[in-house]
Amino acid sequence: MFGTTPSYLDVRSWNLSDGIPFTDADLRSASRVVLLGQTVVKNLFDTENPVGKTIRIKGSPYTVIGVLGVKGQSLDGRDQDDTALIPVTTANRKLFGGQFPNSVRVIMAQAESAQSMPKVENRLNELLHQRHHIGQGQDDDFSVRNLSALVETAASATKVLSLLLGGIASISLLVGGIGIMNIMLVSVTERTREIGIRAAIGARRRDIMLQFLAESVIISVFGCFIGVVLGVSGAWLVQQATDMTVVVTGFSILMSFGVAASVGIFFGFYPARKASLLKPIDALRQ
Repeated sequence: MFGTTPSYLDVRSWNLSDGIPFTDADLRSASRVVLLGQTVVKNLFDTENPVGKTIRIKGSPYTVIGVLGVKGQSLDGRDQDDTALIPVTTANRKLFGGQFPNSVRVIMAQAESAQSMPKVENRLNELLHQRHHIGQGQDDDFSVRNLSALVETAASATKVLSLLLGGIASISLLVGGIGIMNIMLVSVTERTREIGIRAAIGARRRDIMLQFLAESVIISVFGCFIGVVLGVSGAWLVQQATDMTVVVTGFSILMSFGVAASVGIFFGFYPARKASLLKPIDALRQ
């Protein structure tokens, strides 16, 4: 919980799911009003609408005038919905106080565009140097952080992790594909007489190739089905055991079956072509 100003919601692009935000009048009068995050609402009121009700903060009553929309986790993994906002004047005068009653710990500013962020950051440093009377060569008693830089760092880390997971998945597909190809080669060897009989009674090369390609795809899709069942079950178990929300979309499942069918066709093509090129007389001799 912390105190802030009405413009905080605009800077954070944080909408209300219910109720109204506190105003400049609440700021001037240091009203005992509060905005609650979704996690706090769930813990205190469960499914009941908290707007208009009174809660106690350090023994003092505060009226809930609004509920913040869902924000989720921050870049550092903190639950942003586990929060409560009150006017900064109320926090300074009636709640926190302290040695510096009119000071603030954090000031958030929003730039007009991403391109103007470096310029805004430089201007903020100049302004704070002036306001804090910090001369040249003296150490700063403040820090300015560019959140867009943190976002870029997090995006880079996510990209590296995605590439790593993609590489692991590619190796798994390659190993699985080689296994399917070996199985189909063994199948072609063991069924040489069957291939010769089919060719002798009129089966075309294309028919024999399609037969073995279909078998290869069936093996791949069946393996994919088992993998999807295990993956969805594992995700459900993780969600039940922890507070982590796991989302499995239908598109990802369909894409996995498409990839499995492609692997079956790619790695099953060589055994299928080898089977189709067998001459009937040679196959019947086996």
